[in-house]
Amino acid sequence: MPRAHAKASRNKQSLHLRLDFGDGRSLGPGKIRLLELIEETGSISAAGRALEMSYRQAWLLIADLNKMFREPVVISQIGGGGGGGATVTATGHEIIRLYRDFEHRAQSASTENIRGLVRLLAA
Repeated sequence: MPRAHAKASRNKQSLHLRLDFGDGRSLGPGKIRLLELIEETGSISAAGRALEMSYRQAWLLIADLNKMFREPVVISQIGGGGGGGATVTATGHEIIRLYRDFEHRAQSASTENIRGLVRLLAA
């Protein structure tokens, strides 16, 4: 059984994109997924838990994103009687859309190269 699992794992290739904009500013699959989960859950805390990260780590990533772009990416409301929450802004939605489109195009454009590299892998 372990061999079948190992073989199945070897047959899965993936392409991960990280964009570096300089000055320590970057955007990759983790930040994008965090934004998507905030959109789904309405909560930075819940999104962080889903990614197995602390609220502080999730909050710091959102603070980085909000500082990186001209307009806020996520707006948070302070907790209280009705509870807090977080909302992905129109800018945040556009960032997700552009990144996922870029990711899809890169995957499509690199399929043959990935297959070529896989053929060269050791058994």
